[in-house]
Amino acid sequence: MALSLPSLLILLTTLFLTTEATTFIHSRAAYYPNSDEHGTDVGACGFGSFGATINGGDVSAASDLYRNGVGCGDCYQVRCTNSHYCSDKGVTVVITDQGSGPNTDFILSRRAFGRMAQTKDAAASLLALGVVDIEYRRVSCSYPNKNITIKIDENSNYPYYLAFVLWYQQGDKDITAVQLCETQNFVCKLLDRSYGAVWTTTSPPSGPLSLRMLLSGEDGDESWIVPVNNIPENWKAGETYDTGVQIDI
Repeated sequence: MALSLPSLLILLTTLFLTTEATTFIHSRAAYYPNSDEHGTDVGACGFGSFGATINGGDVSAASDLYRNGVGCGDCYQVRCTNSHYCSDKGVTVVITDQGSGPNTDFILSRRAFGRMAQTKDAAASLLALGVVDIEYRRVSCSYPNKNITIKIDENSNYPYYLAFVLWYQQGDKDITAVQLCETQNFVCKLLDRSYGAVWTTTSPPSGPLSLRMLLSGEDGDESWIVPVNNIPENWKAGETYDTGVQIDI
């Protein structure tokens, strides 16, 4: 028997709400003790001070979601579940550190923890609780008007040792491999993930260097992305280089 239009709309709405609800995972969250509003500039991802201020300071440490550094830079929607204090939207955070507390998946910056609340007074109440029940889900990162940027680590030593992290990666895929290629003869070298989001190599290729990044999705889909701009031949420790590319979302 055919469904009437109102019945069909109710069915579709129910299916949508059920699907939307199942995308969230229940857990608990705390926040950085003895910290300012933002995150830490010594996080395990290796982002440095950038890791404290990216996304306006809405950042977090993660336990299992850190995934030996693969989870660095991932974005999650996190919302607390106490209806007296918490908003439906919650907050979107970027993983910049590793850490865990009592049965927690996230240790948020104070700013991010408070932004889960409906009002400033509710935020103060949440901070007083210290640890709250939450639900979370992976979402796409978005950095309008920003390209993926290479930050050369200060410990790099031209031309013998090169280490860097990648900033402003949009989307919801992971960077699981990175290659450096000589632009003249196209000889490529697979880099090591030293820790967190830090990619390193001893005896890096010479000349201007082309970067290749392997993006991996949760569905098993993989693709290589090749930036428009090269790392200059005489790269310098501490410098940043715009790749000229971004991931469409």
